[in-house]
Amino acid sequence: MARAIPGRSPVTMADALRQARGAGEPYRGIWSWFSTVDHKKIGIMYGVAAFLFFLLGGVEALLVRIQLAAPNQDFLSPDQYNAMFTMHGTTMIFLVVMPLGVAFMNLLIPLMIGARDVAFPRLNAFSFWVFLLGGLFLNVSFFTGGNFFKGELGAPNTGWYGYAPLTENAFSPGNGVDFWMLGVQILGIASLAGGFNFIVTILNLRAPGMSLFRMPVFIWMSLVTSFLLIFAMPVLAVAMFQLMFDRLFGANFFNAAAGGTPLLWQHMFWIFGHPEVYILILPAMGIISEILPTFSRKPLFGYPFVVFSGIAIGFMSWGVWAHHMFTTGLGAAANSAFGVSTILISVPTGVKIFNWLATMWGGKLRLTTPMYFAIGFIAMFTIGGLTGVTHSAVPSDYQQNDTYYVVAHFHQVLFGGAIFGIFGGIYYWFPKFTGKMLHDGWGKVNFWMMLIGFNLTFQPMMVLGILGMPRRIQTYPDNLGWNFWNALATVGAFVIAASVLVFIYNVIISLRNGAEAGNDPWDARTLEWSIPSPPPEHNFDEIPVVHSVDDFWHRKYVEDPKGRPVPVPAGAAVATHQDGRDGGHGHGIHMPSPSYFPLISAVGLPTIAFGLIYSYALIPVGVIILAVGLYGWVLEPVSE
Repeated sequence: MARAIPGRSPVTMADALRQARGAGEPYRGIWSWFSTVDHKKIGIMYGVAAFLFFLLGGVEALLVRIQLAAPNQDFLSPDQYNAMFTMHGTTMIFLVVMPLGVAFMNLLIPLMIGARDVAFPRLNAFSFWVFLLGGLFLNVSFFTGGNFFKGELGAPNTGWYGYAPLTENAFSPGNGVDFWMLGVQILGIASLAGGFNFIVTILNLRAPGMSLFRMPVFIWMSLVTSFLLIFAMPVLAVAMFQLMFDRLFGANFFNAAAGGTPLLWQHMFWIFGHPEVYILILPAMGIISEILPTFSRKPLFGYPFVVFSGIAIGFMSWGVWAHHMFTTGLGAAANSAFGVSTILISVPTGVKIFNWLATMWGGKLRLTTPMYFAIGFIAMFTIGGLTGVTHSAVPSDYQQNDTYYVVAHFHQVLFGGAIFGIFGGIYYWFPKFTGKMLHDGWGKVNFWMMLIGFNLTFQPMMVLGILGMPRRIQTYPDNLGWNFWNALATVGAFVIAASVLVFIYNVIISLRNGAEAGNDPWDARTLEWSIPSPPPEHNFDEIPVVHSVDDFWHRKYVEDPKGRPVPVPAGAAVATHQDGRDGGHGHGIHMPSPSYFPLISAVGLPTIAFGLIYSYALIPVGVIILAVGLYGWVLEPVSE
């Protein structure tokens, strides 16, 4: 909101608060983070919050592995075990891999397309605060089941997929499922806000000359991911609303005894769930499509094919959902159709893999830590994809369904794919946003420990699945041949945990004493490396004019008659860098004002959700908070 003063420009709430503090400058310290609308700060907050949830989800996974390390254990009770694997899956999907992809999109999209910010900065801040509060709301459920310190957990215990009728009141009393369904709905709002924002930013704010087919591949994958988000999340929201009406208001959408159908939940969940898999993996594919050309010193091989294969994956991901349901009795015709579509979707993925390999072929490879993770991504994701092909054959899937083979495949793709790609991206872009280089030696220790731990964990699960070990079991007898493989998987999980500790140590020492990065430490190809590290608030002093794919590379190099890169004449490469001598003021460039209203608006959503669980009296309180935030947000001037 603004207050008009004769002879002066409107005064925002941000101005009033600064004046009350006796400061005539923007917020500093912690307050600058609560009120920021800068896409780079929001990206950092997304990344840090998601990484903290990653640590939480990792602890949950370790507790599960401790329970299964040996037969006939009672380290976790059956209810505790169910809560741990439910919250582990929910956390890793909705609170870790998805938001880490969004973190990279926030950090990189404006910089890579030559823009000063995203299209809707306040909506961007709202997206983050809704995500953070939704994640905290989900995890509050741990403390609602009685005495938490005696192991009485109120967390949901039905699996991250929430199959009906298990989630109905008759089978899941208590409020764990209520926290789960409402928390996921809150997180869906954050995803929708981010998706719309990124689409508008990419389509409308590209630098002059940056046509769609001059965009970096990461931008293309972000665009496809954003479209998947805005079409997939509403499907899940409808399913969650139906479950909410079943549990809170006595509806019967999934109650077979009253004419409902539990199978409806599976259809709706997996219509969301399979595009969701590509929402998780496409940003990582975009990340390594930027890493590989830089460290191969070659353009990405077959750029149009990589782009179109990503678009094809996005389209085809809507036609394969029922391969999660081959054992539900859909019939031979449906099973055959979805088996074929599942085989076909592997084709564009294979195109990407061959293009990545061709990019490295004949290149001058520099085996830095980001390159290690990129190569590890290709290897592990390929193995995971091949194990997925076995699920497309219906008779084979009948044998593998509900065994640890499915668990191994899922983690092989998403950990070996998405997490390896994300770690590669962190090592690659860390210097751009901190001005410091991560230590390469510790980075390689991190990589090898993670690679070894990953294979020690999930390859034994493949064997366990083939041996018939069911998933979702809390313990097992000692005469089935599963003991050794489970023990090995548990050792591998702790090796992964140790690798994450190495990463944390690397980040701490590098922020304190790391080598200065400079603007372009990797001799990279895209526009974000043409500006200072870390970037100024306004990103670019002057909006660049783009003439080709990898425009920054072509400003630094020309090709000799044999196609080899040759530096441009002395001085020209230096001229492409911004020296930031304006002290970050951006030559009078006006950026959006900081605002608390996105945070205030976001607080209203979990307040409403608490009201639905505990007391309807809280619902109008949440609505008022949301309305106040939105009212102030709408009336606040865009910039000072």
